[in-house]
Amino acid sequence: MTNGVMNKFGNIIRSKREEQEMLLRHLSAELDIDIAMLSKIERGEKIAKREYIHPLAKLFKLDYNELLSLWLADQVFQLVENEGQALQALQIVKKELKNNTKKFK
Repeated sequence: MTNGVMNKFGNIIRSKREEQEMLLRHLSAELDIDIAMLSKIERGEKIAKREYIHPLAKLFKLDYNELLSLWLADQVFQLVENEGQALQALQIVKKELKNNTKKFK
């Protein structure tokens, strides 16, 4: 996210890491990623790979679905943040998702 307006996923990861007094280098080793990359994820400058969600949820005892939702929300925001029709587009998507959800119940 270029302007750092929304970074729900990175913020929760940084917060939990700091709560556990874990250094960036320790978490980056757990995830097998570069320290600089992890730092950028926490600051919202890069999007984490989806494959990191499960290990992070497990490590920090977070609900997987909630963490996945934050990750997805950050990606959606990044995609539409500078679009004048973002809210209209999101309303269309919301309606479509509700319709699709009803089909599978």
